[in-house]
Amino acid sequence: MVNWKNTENTYGLLAIVLHWVTAVGVIFLFSLGLWMDGLDYYDEYYRLAPHIHKSIGVLLISLVFFRLIWRLANKQPSSLPSHKNWEKISAKLTHGAFYALLICMLFSGYLITTAKGDSLWVFNWFALPATISGIANLEDYAGSIHKWIAYSLIGLALVHAAAALKHHFFDKDTTLLRMLGREKNTNSH
Repeated sequence: MVNWKNTENTYGLLAIVLHWVTAVGVIFLFSLGLWMDGLDYYDEYYRLAPHIHKSIGVLLISLVFFRLIWRLANKQPSSLPSHKNWEKISAKLTHGAFYALLICMLFSGYLITTAKGDSLWVFNWFALPATISGIANLEDYAGSIHKWIAYSLIGLALVHAAAALKHHFFDKDTTLLRMLGREKNTNSH
């Protein structure tokens, strides 16, 4: 049975769900962003795709802020005894980089949309008003930053996934299983 909260040995159900929803959301938004770049003015999705991208982006970053608060309020599972010191340091730096990149994605995406004074609408439910506007080329600068952060985020996610697979298949430890909410069965071969 999986606990809601983290334990000494594994992540709780809420941390696991937040991790995987964030991962799927980032991959979806990255894919949608790449696809949107190829749309032209006459494409039927020219206006709809960015609206979906921005709306899901705001919801995702809200989830990330909740995830960060949950992470700070919960103890984290201890590192496995088999983890080397450089692996422990790398894991902490990677998690910090993920949060920093995601928060920078929020601000750069927000600035792209609001650079000319327009509000950022989230599924027509509510709007985030423009707070910084009227700066020459702000939309272009923010767009370039947004793009490079997106590529950096996906690159970091690939390294993160490769590390999890390395721990699972080569080190044969429970690093990956802990984020899946499963302990390794000690009776397995």
